[in-house]
Amino acid sequence: MVGGGRIKLKTWQQAAVALGSAVGALLDPRRADLIAALGETTGKPAFERVLQRMKTSPEGRAVLLERPRVIFANVGHAWDLPENTFGAAYARFMGSRNFSPDDRPPVRFMDTDELAYVAMRAREVHDFWHTLFDLPTNLIGESALKVIEFRQMYLPMCMMSVIGGTTRFSEKQRKLFYQHYFPWAVRAGTQCTDLMCVYYEQHFHEDLEDVRRKLGIVPVPPVP
Repeated sequence: MVGGGRIKLKTWQQAAVALGSAVGALLDPRRADLIAALGETTGKPAFERVLQRMKTSPEGRAVLLERPRVIFANVGHAWDLPENTFGAAYARFMGSRNFSPDDRPPVRFMDTDELAYVAMRAREVHDFWHTLFDLPTNLIGESALKVIEFRQMYLPMCMMSVIGGTTRFSEKQRKLFYQHYFPWAVRAGTQCTDLMCVYYEQHFHEDLEDVRRKLGIVPVPPVP
């Protein structure tokens, strides 16, 4: 259940959790629970805007109505789809990294079930976006995807993650990110469709390139 362990916080408590999560996430960017808490405590206005956009989109409304969860019990059939399909590409992405869709931390700090679901959906479709944009899961790839996510949702956590991530780059990585990945990510996040209004699971059986074209997604170009 999305909101089974939700905690209601006062404003000062939200600020304290946000600050603590931000410091902890900077010290250890692998702490998905801290990054999740930071996203929730700083992102309520952004998630409210996403919710309203989903309500005005036919596909977004279907997602809100049916509330699909990206867990293995629901998406495991992707591993059996033809290799040209979006679903199979997602399965390859997950399998090659030994990732499980069941590993996402729960939502804890959203006020309503509806907002909690939107926050959970944003968290769970992250790997779909990695697949569609063909981004690696290293520090540069994650930072580039956070630029796209910020352009799509304006979550403060996304920009904080980019700032925190780039402080860990070597000089060579920083140059590569700002000359190659960053300008592409800004364009890619601007020109594609509203990614939170897509019912991805219903497109698993479609050709990967067809899905990209339909959504206006341009994968990251090769590093020159």
